[in-house]
Amino acid sequence: MTGPRLRHCATCGRALNPREVYYRFKLVLEGEQDVLESAEASEDGEQDALAALVRRLEEGPEDARELEDQVHWERAGVVCGGCRAVAVRMLDESTDSTRPH
Repeated sequence: MTGPRLRHCATCGRALNPREVYYRFKLVLEGEQDVLESAEASEDGEQDALAALVRRLEEGPEDARELEDQVHWERAGVVCGGCRAVAVRMLDESTDSTRPH
């Protein structure tokens, strides 16, 4: 019989004791861009904008994988309590901490 699987924090890499509290996470970043005009634009204008977008994607130098990486990124794992606190503080909109941008 084997013991509990040893886990490592996805952020700092520290080995987590099997009795230690850890936190599961799943982070998904999905890119979006409002490329079509607002509802005020005519239907023909929206079709023209969509056609231009499709043409730009077809003629662009990026391959499909590069485009996918730009619009969808996903990661899951576990973090220790210290790394959880840092992530929550960074992602919490109500903090007055310095932003990365």
